[in-house]
Amino acid sequence: MPIVTVQQGPRTVELKRDLVRKITDAFVDALHVPAESVQVWIQETPADSWAVGGRLTADKK
Repeated sequence: MPIVTVQQGPRTVELKRDLVRKITDAFVDALHVPAESVQVWIQETPADSWAVGGRLTADKK
């Protein structure tokens, strides 16, 4: 049973639904596993709780 963890900033429910469908389809195509066996976990981190290059992503807007 594949388990995929996605770490990202907050997104809308619609975007997450699309992402989960596409990730599931990719595993079904690549590994020939049933869609029901693919688990996708989304961990969202607010922009003020992560940084790139020494700057909070919240400050890059």
